[in-house]
Amino acid sequence: MQQWLNELKSSNKLIIVEGKNDKASLKKFGITNIVTINKPIYELVEHIVNNYKEVIILTDLDKQGKKIYSTLKHNLQKSGVKVDSKFREFLYKNTRLSNIEGLSTYLKI
Repeated sequence: MQQWLNELKSSNKLIIVEGKNDKASLKKFGITNIVTINKPIYELVEHIVNNYKEVIILTDLDKQGKKIYSTLKHNLQKSGVKVDSKFREFLYKNTRLSNIEGLSTYLKI
């Protein structure tokens, strides 16, 4: 898990999370290149398409988070932005987390 965090921390890719608590949780680990979904998806996609070539989507792993992930991924890829899914897949395969804000509690930090 520490290697996962270090890789995420050293990544220069934009990290997309659902809300401010998710962002705060990641910031506890020194991860800074984070944006929250605080506007309509189409506006967020437009902003990302104009400013980034690759992103990491870390929406929650619950039903609603999966739906948001799917919508974001589809629209970003359609517009030529690469979506790096390895961090999300790691959480699915190696943890029992359902939301990103619980990451610091999960790791007891």
